Amino acid sequence: MRLKLALALVLPAVLITALWAQRAFRQYPSVEYGLSIPLPPDWNVPAEFVWARLMYAGGPLDGYQRTGRFTGPWQEGLSLWTQDYPRADRLLAATLRRLTRIDVRSVEQSVNPDDGDEIYNWPFIYAVEVGEWQLTQAQANKLRDYLLRGGFFMADGCHGAEERAFFEKTMKMVFPERQLVDIPNDDPIFHTVFNLDDRMQIVGAEHLREGHKKDGYVARWMGIYDDKGRLMVAADLNSDMGDSWEYLDDPRYPVDYSIMGAKIATNYVTYAMTH
Repeated sequence: MRLKLALALVLPAVLITALWAQRAFRQYPSVEYGLSIPLPPDWNVPAEFVWARLMYAGGPLDGYQRTGRFTGPWQEGLSLWTQDYPRADRLLAATLRRLTRIDVRSVEQSVNPDDGDEIYNWPFIYAVEVGEWQLTQAQANKLRDYLLRGGFFMADGCHGAEERAFFEKTMKMVFPERQLVDIPNDDPIFHTVFNLDDRMQIVGAEHLREGHKKDGYVARWMGIYDDKGRLMVAADLNSDMGDSWEYLDDPRYPVDYSIMGAKIATNYVTYAMTH
């Protein structure tokens, strides 16, 4: 009885402390939309799951940085981490609400890996354009610790051999002893909600005519596992998942790509919340 009473008193306090420890929501300017995307009416309503987006500095392959088209402090949103943001995040959040029973917040959370222990507050982290990003060793060390503690990282928007090589190089900073391997079709992540044995390459809106970006002709789904066989990192190579969500309600974008992107994201989120 004393134990039950102690738990009844302590657990709410722990949950309240965790909520207070999380950074408040903030909308950053986007490389595509600036600050033009309005907030949904329920943006400040808390939920059990939040789509968290990793912030990062532009790397040597970052086209915006090389051309000077969009530069500035990445901590203020002036980097490719805001590609497809926040439109893709919010349309996907609405889709997850419809396709699952997960209580999903209507707005995303941008997470700065240099911001103390903030990353540990979010069990699922997403990053876009990971072939053009840049991590410091300190950030890589924190990402490693986050993943080994049970976190999940979804990496998107890596196109062609050059970007893949750079992404693999940065992931070796995170896990020098682990390999990025193909995720087999029978992995649970492809069967949590939808059976996804037959996946297609998802082409971005700007590359529909070519059918691919750069020399990324064939889609691959790759990952990194922990010692118990749990998938910690899931990377879609030569596909543009972000565009599949960003244009969910745009009739000019192929609906098959949006359906596939929504299914894959639903499976990934469900897997991350249950493994």
